Amino acid sequence: MNTILLTNLIKIRWIAIFGQFTAIFFVHSILNIKLLLLECILVILLSVLINLGAFFFQKKDKISDQRVFLFLLFDTTQLGVLLYLNGGILNPFSILILAPVIISATYLKSYWTVFLSLYSILLSILIKFYFIPLNWRKDFIIPDLYNNGLLISLIVTIIFIAVYAYLFANSSRKISQALSETKLQLNNQKKITEIGSLSAAAVHELSTPLNTIFLILNDLLKEKILVKNKNLLKDVTLLKSQAERCSDILLSLSKNPYILKDNFFEKIKIEDLIKLSFEKFNSDKIIDISFVKTDSDISILYKDEINYAFGNIIQNAIQHSVYKVSVSISNDDKELSIKISDDGNGFPRDILDKLGEPYISKTKKGMGLGIFIAKSLIENVNGKIFFYNSLNGNAVVEILFKGSILKV
Repeated sequence: MNTILLTNLIKIRWIAIFGQFTAIFFVHSILNIKLLLLECILVILLSVLINLGAFFFQKKDKISDQRVFLFLLFDTTQLGVLLYLNGGILNPFSILILAPVIISATYLKSYWTVFLSLYSILLSILIKFYFIPLNWRKDFIIPDLYNNGLLISLIVTIIFIAVYAYLFANSSRKISQALSETKLQLNNQKKITEIGSLSAAAVHELSTPLNTIFLILNDLLKEKILVKNKNLLKDVTLLKSQAERCSDILLSLSKNPYILKDNFFEKIKIEDLIKLSFEKFNSDKIIDISFVKTDSDISILYKDEINYAFGNIIQNAIQHSVYKVSVSISNDDKELSIKISDDGNGFPRDILDKLGEPYISKTKKGMGLGIFIAKSLIENVNGKIFFYNSLNGNAVVEILFKGSILKV
Protein backbone atom coordinates (compact mmCIF):
# COMPACT_ATOMS: atom_id res chain seq x y z
CA MET A 1 0.00 0.00 0.00
CA ASN A 2 1.27 3.45 -0.93
CA THR A 3 1.65 6.31 1.53
CA ILE A 4 -0.03 8.99 -0.56
CA LEU A 5 -2.84 10.88 1.15
CA LEU A 6 -5.73 12.15 -0.93
CA THR A 7 -5.52 15.56 0.73
CA ASN A 8 -1.97 15.98 -0.57
CA LEU A 9 -3.01 15.10 -4.12
CA ILE A 10 -5.89 17.57 -3.90
CA LYS A 11 -3.58 20.31 -2.63
CA ILE A 12 -1.10 19.66 -5.46
CA ARG A 13 -3.91 19.83 -8.01
CA TRP A 14 -5.18 23.14 -6.55
CA ILE A 15 -1.67 24.54 -6.99
CA ALA A 16 -1.63 23.29 -10.60
CA ILE A 17 -5.08 24.79 -11.26
CA PHE A 18 -4.04 28.15 -9.87
CA GLY A 19 -0.85 28.07 -11.95
CA GLN A 20 -2.78 27.19 -15.12
CA PHE A 21 -5.29 30.02 -14.64
CA THR A 22 -2.48 32.46 -13.90
CA ALA A 23 -0.42 31.41 -16.94
CA ILE A 24 -3.39 31.59 -19.34
CA PHE A 25 -4.57 35.02 -18.23
CA PHE A 26 -1.01 36.37 -18.14
CA VAL A 27 -0.28 35.21 -21.68
CA HIS A 28 -3.67 36.30 -22.98
CA SER A 29 -3.94 39.67 -21.19
CA ILE A 30 -0.38 40.81 -20.51
CA LEU A 31 1.54 39.32 -23.43
CA ASN A 32 -1.42 39.81 -25.80
CA ILE A 33 -1.02 36.36 -27.32
CA LYS A 34 -4.45 35.25 -28.40
CA LEU A 35 -5.49 31.89 -26.97
CA LEU A 36 -8.58 29.73 -27.16
CA LEU A 37 -9.54 31.21 -23.82
CA LEU A 38 -12.98 29.63 -23.45
CA GLU A 39 -11.75 26.12 -24.26
CA CYS A 40 -8.80 26.46 -21.89
CA ILE A 41 -11.06 27.66 -19.05
CA LEU A 42 -13.45 24.75 -19.60
CA VAL A 43 -10.59 22.25 -19.39
CA ILE A 44 -9.34 23.81 -16.16
CA LEU A 45 -12.87 23.98 -14.71
CA LEU A 46 -13.23 20.24 -15.33
CA SER A 47 -10.17 19.74 -13.14
CA VAL A 48 -11.76 22.01 -10.51
CA LEU A 49 -14.98 19.95 -10.51
CA ILE A 50 -13.12 16.66 -10.15
CA ASN A 51 -11.03 18.11 -7.32
CA LEU A 52 -14.16 19.31 -5.51
CA GLY A 53 -15.76 15.90 -6.01
CA ALA A 54 -12.71 14.15 -4.60
CA PHE A 55 -12.73 16.50 -1.63
CA PHE A 56 -16.42 16.08 -0.74
CA PHE A 57 -17.20 12.50 -1.75
CA GLN A 58 -14.02 10.56 -1.01
CA LYS A 59 -14.39 9.58 2.65
CA LYS A 60 -11.01 7.91 3.20
CA ASP A 61 -7.85 9.97 3.06
CA LYS A 62 -5.76 6.86 2.32
CA ILE A 63 -6.51 5.63 -1.20
CA SER A 64 -5.41 2.63 -3.23
CA ASP A 65 -2.66 2.53 -5.84
CA GLN A 66 -5.26 2.19 -8.57
CA ARG A 67 -7.08 5.37 -7.51
CA VAL A 68 -3.82 7.29 -7.27
CA PHE A 69 -2.91 6.08 -10.76
CA LEU A 70 -6.28 7.25 -12.14
CA PHE A 71 -5.79 10.57 -10.36
CA LEU A 72 -2.38 11.05 -12.01
CA LEU A 73 -3.68 9.75 -15.35
CA PHE A 74 -6.33 12.46 -15.40
CA ASP A 75 -3.77 15.15 -14.51
CA THR A 76 -1.56 13.98 -17.40
CA THR A 77 -4.50 13.95 -19.80
CA GLN A 78 -5.70 17.39 -18.68
CA LEU A 79 -2.24 18.84 -19.18
CA GLY A 80 -2.02 17.16 -22.60
CA VAL A 81 -5.28 18.77 -23.70
CA LEU A 82 -4.07 22.19 -22.54
CA LEU A 83 -0.81 21.70 -24.45
CA TYR A 84 -2.82 20.67 -27.53
CA LEU A 85 -4.77 23.93 -27.31
CA ASN A 86 -1.63 26.01 -26.77
CA GLY A 87 1.16 25.13 -29.16
CA GLY A 88 1.76 21.45 -28.40
CA ILE A 89 5.22 20.31 -27.42
CA LEU A 90 6.68 23.73 -28.27
CA ASN A 91 4.84 25.20 -25.29
CA PRO A 92 7.43 25.93 -22.54
CA PHE A 93 5.17 24.27 -19.98
CA SER A 94 5.30 20.88 -21.73
CA ILE A 95 8.00 19.89 -19.24
CA LEU A 96 5.26 19.67 -16.57
CA ILE A 97 4.18 16.37 -18.08
CA LEU A 98 6.99 14.90 -15.95
CA ALA A 99 5.29 15.81 -12.64
CA PRO A 100 2.73 12.95 -12.50
CA VAL A 101 5.43 10.48 -13.59
CA ILE A 102 7.70 11.57 -10.74
CA ILE A 103 4.88 11.17 -8.18
CA SER A 104 4.03 7.72 -9.55
CA ALA A 105 7.67 6.58 -9.55
CA THR A 106 8.14 7.79 -5.98
CA TYR A 107 5.08 6.23 -4.37
CA LEU A 108 3.46 3.61 -6.60
CA LYS A 109 4.48 0.15 -7.71
CA SER A 110 6.62 -0.17 -10.81
CA TYR A 111 3.94 -1.33 -13.24
CA TRP A 112 1.77 1.74 -12.55
CA THR A 113 4.77 3.95 -13.32
CA VAL A 114 5.46 2.01 -16.52
CA PHE A 115 1.86 2.51 -17.67
CA LEU A 116 1.89 6.21 -16.86
CA SER A 117 5.29 6.74 -18.49
CA LEU A 118 4.19 5.01 -21.70
CA TYR A 119 1.00 7.04 -21.71
CA SER A 120 2.96 10.28 -21.20
CA ILE A 121 5.32 9.36 -24.06
CA LEU A 122 2.36 8.57 -26.36
CA LEU A 123 0.72 11.86 -25.39
CA SER A 124 3.95 13.75 -26.10
CA ILE A 125 4.17 12.19 -29.56
CA LEU A 126 0.54 13.09 -30.33
CA ILE A 127 0.85 16.74 -29.32
CA LYS A 128 4.06 16.98 -31.31
CA PHE A 129 2.16 16.30 -34.55
CA TYR A 130 -1.35 17.41 -33.63
CA PHE A 131 -1.80 20.77 -31.89
CA ILE A 132 -3.25 24.23 -32.34
CA PRO A 133 -0.39 26.66 -33.01
CA LEU A 134 0.08 29.73 -30.86
CA ASN A 135 -0.02 33.16 -32.41
CA TRP A 136 3.44 34.38 -31.44
CA ARG A 137 2.86 37.80 -33.14
CA LYS A 138 6.27 37.44 -34.78
CA ASP A 139 7.82 34.93 -37.07
CA PHE A 140 8.76 31.92 -35.00
CA ILE A 141 10.37 29.25 -37.12
CA ILE A 142 11.53 26.05 -35.47
CA PRO A 143 13.79 23.74 -37.51
CA ASP A 144 12.46 20.20 -37.81
CA LEU A 145 15.70 18.89 -36.36
CA TYR A 146 15.20 20.92 -33.18
CA ASN A 147 11.50 20.01 -33.06
CA ASN A 148 12.29 16.30 -33.29
CA GLY A 149 15.12 16.68 -30.80
CA LEU A 150 12.71 18.34 -28.38
CA LEU A 151 10.38 15.34 -28.56
CA ILE A 152 13.21 12.85 -28.14
CA SER A 153 14.64 14.79 -25.17
CA LEU A 154 11.23 14.83 -23.50
CA ILE A 155 10.78 11.08 -24.00
CA VAL A 156 14.29 10.35 -22.69
CA THR A 157 13.68 12.64 -19.71
CA ILE A 158 10.41 10.87 -18.88
CA ILE A 159 12.15 7.49 -18.90
CA PHE A 160 15.20 8.71 -16.99
CA ILE A 161 13.21 10.55 -14.31
CA ALA A 162 10.85 7.59 -13.86
CA VAL A 163 13.71 5.11 -13.39
CA TYR A 164 15.76 7.52 -11.27
CA ALA A 165 12.90 8.42 -8.93
CA TYR A 166 11.71 4.83 -8.64
CA LEU A 167 15.13 3.41 -7.73
CA PHE A 168 15.79 5.97 -5.02
CA ALA A 169 12.24 5.86 -3.69
CA ASN A 170 12.27 2.05 -3.69
CA SER A 171 15.50 2.05 -1.69
CA SER A 172 13.95 4.49 0.77
CA ARG A 173 10.83 2.33 1.07
CA LYS A 174 12.94 -0.75 1.78
CA ILE A 175 14.88 1.04 4.52
CA SER A 176 11.66 2.39 6.00
CA GLN A 177 10.11 -1.07 5.95
CA ALA A 178 13.20 -2.60 7.53
CA LEU A 179 13.23 0.04 10.26
CA SER A 180 9.57 -0.68 10.95
CA GLU A 181 10.46 -4.35 11.21
CA THR A 182 13.24 -3.45 13.63
CA LYS A 183 10.85 -1.47 15.83
CA LEU A 184 8.34 -4.31 15.72
CA GLN A 185 10.93 -6.90 16.71
CA LEU A 186 12.24 -4.69 19.52
CA ASN A 187 8.71 -4.08 20.80
CA ASN A 188 8.08 -7.83 20.77
CA GLN A 189 11.32 -8.36 22.67
CA LYS A 190 10.30 -5.75 25.25
CA LYS A 191 6.90 -7.39 25.65
CA ILE A 192 8.60 -10.74 26.26
CA THR A 193 10.87 -9.06 28.80
CA GLU A 194 7.90 -7.40 30.51
CA ILE A 195 6.17 -10.78 30.76
CA GLY A 196 9.38 -12.21 32.18
CA SER A 197 9.59 -9.36 34.68
CA LEU A 198 6.02 -10.05 35.72
CA SER A 199 6.89 -13.72 36.14
CA ALA A 200 9.91 -12.84 38.27
CA ALA A 201 7.78 -10.54 40.40
CA ALA A 202 5.14 -13.28 40.77
CA VAL A 203 7.78 -15.79 41.85
CA HIS A 204 9.22 -13.34 44.34
CA GLU A 205 5.90 -12.17 45.77
CA LEU A 206 4.12 -15.55 45.90
CA SER A 207 6.98 -17.52 47.44
CA THR A 208 6.47 -15.97 50.90
CA PRO A 209 2.70 -16.64 51.27
CA LEU A 210 3.18 -20.09 49.75
CA ASN A 211 5.79 -20.96 52.38
CA THR A 212 3.34 -19.80 55.05
CA ILE A 213 0.66 -22.07 53.58
CA PHE A 214 3.07 -25.03 53.69
CA LEU A 215 3.94 -24.25 57.31
CA ILE A 216 0.27 -24.19 58.37
CA LEU A 217 -0.57 -27.33 56.37
CA ASN A 218 2.30 -29.26 57.98
CA ASP A 219 1.07 -28.18 61.41
CA LEU A 220 -2.46 -29.24 60.56
CA LEU A 221 -1.31 -32.66 59.43
CA LYS A 222 0.22 -33.19 62.88
CA GLU A 223 -3.07 -32.50 64.70
CA LYS A 224 -4.62 -35.65 66.21
CA ILE A 225 -8.18 -34.50 65.54
CA LEU A 226 -7.40 -34.10 61.88
CA VAL A 227 -5.72 -37.49 61.70
CA LYS A 228 -8.85 -39.17 63.07
CA ASN A 229 -11.17 -37.32 60.68
CA LYS A 230 -10.50 -39.00 57.32
CA ASN A 231 -12.58 -36.52 55.33
CA LEU A 232 -10.72 -33.52 56.69
CA LEU A 233 -7.39 -35.31 56.29
CA LYS A 234 -8.23 -36.04 52.66
CA ASP A 235 -9.05 -32.36 51.99
CA VAL A 236 -5.90 -31.07 53.70
CA THR A 237 -3.76 -33.59 51.82
CA LEU A 238 -5.33 -32.46 48.54
CA LEU A 239 -4.73 -28.83 49.50
CA LYS A 240 -1.07 -29.57 50.18
CA SER A 241 -0.66 -31.36 46.84
CA GLN A 242 -2.09 -28.35 45.01
CA ALA A 243 0.21 -26.04 46.96
CA GLU A 244 3.14 -28.21 45.92
CA ARG A 245 1.95 -27.94 42.32
CA CYS A 246 1.97 -24.15 42.66
CA SER A 247 5.48 -24.37 44.02
CA ASP A 248 6.59 -26.43 41.01
CA ILE A 249 5.03 -23.90 38.61
CA LEU A 250 6.83 -21.02 40.32
CA LEU A 251 10.06 -22.99 40.19
CA SER A 252 9.70 -23.54 36.43
CA LEU A 253 9.00 -19.83 35.95
CA SER A 254 12.11 -18.93 37.88
CA LYS A 255 14.18 -21.04 35.46
CA ASN A 256 12.85 -19.23 32.37
CA PRO A 257 15.76 -17.28 30.78
CA TYR A 258 13.38 -14.55 29.64
CA ILE A 259 12.86 -13.31 33.19
CA LEU A 260 16.46 -12.21 33.60
CA LYS A 261 15.52 -8.57 33.45
CA ASP A 262 13.54 -7.17 36.35
CA ASN A 263 14.14 -4.81 39.25
CA PHE A 264 16.53 -7.32 40.82
CA PHE A 265 18.66 -7.79 37.67
CA GLU A 266 20.14 -4.63 36.22
CA LYS A 267 23.23 -6.29 34.82
CA ILE A 268 24.17 -9.63 33.31
CA LYS A 269 27.45 -11.42 32.70
CA ILE A 270 28.37 -11.26 29.03
CA GLU A 271 29.15 -14.96 29.10
CA ASP A 272 25.64 -15.75 30.39
CA LEU A 273 24.00 -13.51 27.79
CA ILE A 274 25.90 -15.23 24.97
CA LYS A 275 25.17 -18.70 26.32
CA LEU A 276 21.45 -17.91 26.64
CA SER A 277 21.31 -16.74 23.03
CA PHE A 278 23.30 -19.78 21.90
CA GLU A 279 21.14 -22.29 23.75
CA LYS A 280 18.01 -20.63 22.42
CA PHE A 281 18.88 -21.38 18.76
CA ASN A 282 21.35 -24.28 18.95
CA SER A 283 20.72 -28.00 18.81
CA ASP A 284 24.00 -29.71 17.91
CA LYS A 285 26.77 -27.08 17.59
CA ILE A 286 29.26 -26.11 20.32
CA ILE A 287 30.38 -22.69 21.50
CA ASP A 288 33.86 -21.63 22.58
CA ILE A 289 34.08 -18.44 24.66
CA SER A 290 37.51 -16.94 25.36
CA PHE A 291 38.56 -13.84 27.29
CA VAL A 292 41.42 -11.56 26.28
CA LYS A 293 42.77 -8.91 28.68
CA THR A 294 39.75 -9.40 30.92
CA ASP A 295 38.06 -12.03 33.11
CA SER A 296 34.90 -14.08 32.80
CA ASP A 297 33.08 -12.05 35.45
CA ILE A 298 32.74 -8.99 33.23
CA SER A 299 29.13 -7.79 33.20
CA ILE A 300 27.14 -5.53 30.92
CA LEU A 301 24.06 -3.38 31.38
CA TYR A 302 21.01 -5.42 30.42
CA LYS A 303 19.20 -3.82 27.49
CA ASP A 304 16.55 -5.29 25.22
CA GLU A 305 18.43 -3.98 22.19
CA ILE A 306 21.62 -5.84 23.15
CA ASN A 307 19.76 -9.04 24.01
CA TYR A 308 17.91 -9.17 20.70
CA ALA A 309 20.93 -8.08 18.62
CA PHE A 310 23.13 -10.81 20.16
CA GLY A 311 20.38 -13.34 19.49
CA ASN A 312 20.24 -12.40 15.80
CA ILE A 313 24.01 -12.47 15.32
CA ILE A 314 24.54 -15.76 17.17
CA GLN A 315 21.61 -17.36 15.35
CA ASN A 316 23.18 -16.35 12.05
CA ALA A 317 26.57 -17.76 13.17
CA ILE A 318 24.96 -21.06 14.17
CA GLN A 319 23.17 -21.39 10.82
CA HIS A 320 26.39 -20.95 8.83
CA SER A 321 28.78 -22.85 11.11
CA VAL A 322 29.92 -26.40 10.49
CA TYR A 323 30.76 -27.47 14.01
CA LYS A 324 31.62 -24.57 16.28
CA VAL A 325 30.88 -20.91 17.05
CA SER A 326 33.70 -18.95 18.68
CA VAL A 327 33.34 -15.83 20.82
CA SER A 328 36.31 -13.70 21.88
CA ILE A 329 35.75 -11.02 24.55
CA SER A 330 38.30 -8.31 25.38
CA ASN A 331 38.04 -5.15 27.42
CA ASP A 332 40.12 -2.11 28.25
CA ASP A 333 39.33 1.19 29.92
CA LYS A 334 37.68 2.64 26.81
CA GLU A 335 36.05 -0.17 24.83
CA LEU A 336 34.57 -3.60 25.16
CA SER A 337 35.12 -5.82 22.11
CA ILE A 338 33.08 -8.96 21.35
CA LYS A 339 34.03 -11.00 18.28
CA ILE A 340 31.62 -13.70 17.13
CA SER A 341 32.86 -16.05 14.40
CA ASP A 342 31.89 -19.39 12.91
CA ASP A 343 33.84 -22.13 11.15
CA GLY A 344 31.83 -21.82 7.94
CA ASN A 345 32.77 -20.44 4.53
CA GLY A 346 32.80 -16.78 5.54
CA PHE A 347 30.98 -13.81 4.03
CA PRO A 348 30.79 -13.75 0.21
CA ARG A 349 32.89 -10.94 -1.20
CA ASP A 350 30.05 -9.55 -3.29
CA ILE A 351 27.93 -8.74 -0.21
CA LEU A 352 30.64 -8.05 2.39
CA ASP A 353 30.61 -4.28 1.81
CA LYS A 354 26.80 -4.22 1.84
CA LEU A 355 26.26 -6.16 5.07
CA GLY A 356 24.14 -4.18 7.50
CA GLU A 357 21.92 -2.84 4.75
CA PRO A 358 18.32 -4.13 4.58
CA TYR A 359 17.50 -7.13 2.39
CA ILE A 360 21.15 -8.18 2.00
CA SER A 361 21.40 -11.86 2.87
CA LYS A 362 24.28 -14.35 2.88
CA THR A 363 21.91 -16.89 1.36
CA LYS A 364 18.69 -16.65 -0.63
CA LYS A 365 16.70 -18.37 2.11
CA GLY A 366 16.33 -15.37 4.42
CA MET A 367 15.02 -11.84 3.95
CA GLY A 368 18.30 -10.26 5.00
CA LEU A 369 16.76 -8.29 7.86
CA GLY A 370 18.44 -10.10 10.77
CA ILE A 371 21.85 -8.44 10.39
CA PHE A 372 20.25 -5.08 9.57
CA ILE A 373 18.11 -5.27 12.73
CA ALA A 374 21.11 -6.31 14.83
CA LYS A 375 23.20 -3.43 13.43
CA SER A 376 20.40 -0.92 14.06
CA LEU A 377 19.92 -2.11 17.65
CA ILE A 378 23.64 -2.08 18.43
CA GLU A 379 23.97 1.46 17.05
CA ASN A 380 20.87 2.43 19.03
CA VAL A 381 22.85 1.89 22.25
CA ASN A 382 25.88 3.79 20.88
CA GLY A 383 27.71 0.64 19.85
CA LYS A 384 29.53 -0.20 16.62
CA ILE A 385 29.47 -3.36 14.54
CA PHE A 386 31.87 -4.57 11.85
CA PHE A 387 31.74 -7.49 9.41
CA TYR A 388 34.81 -9.13 7.89
CA ASN A 389 36.46 -12.47 7.17
CA SER A 390 39.34 -13.81 9.25
CA LEU A 391 42.66 -14.91 7.78
CA ASN A 392 41.24 -18.44 7.73
CA GLY A 393 38.25 -17.25 5.68
CA ASN A 394 35.73 -17.50 8.54
CA ALA A 395 32.98 -14.92 9.01
CA VAL A 396 33.60 -12.52 11.92
CA VAL A 397 31.18 -10.04 13.48
CA GLU A 398 32.90 -7.63 15.84
CA ILE A 399 30.85 -5.53 18.26
CA LEU A 400 32.36 -2.59 20.09
CA PHE A 401 30.82 -0.89 23.11
CA LYS A 402 31.99 2.13 25.00
CA GLY A 403 32.99 1.65 28.62
CA SER A 404 29.67 3.18 29.79
CA ILE A 405 27.85 0.01 28.79
CA LEU A 406 29.63 -1.89 31.55
CA LYS A 407 28.09 -2.08 35.01
CA VAL A 408 30.60 -0.83 37.56
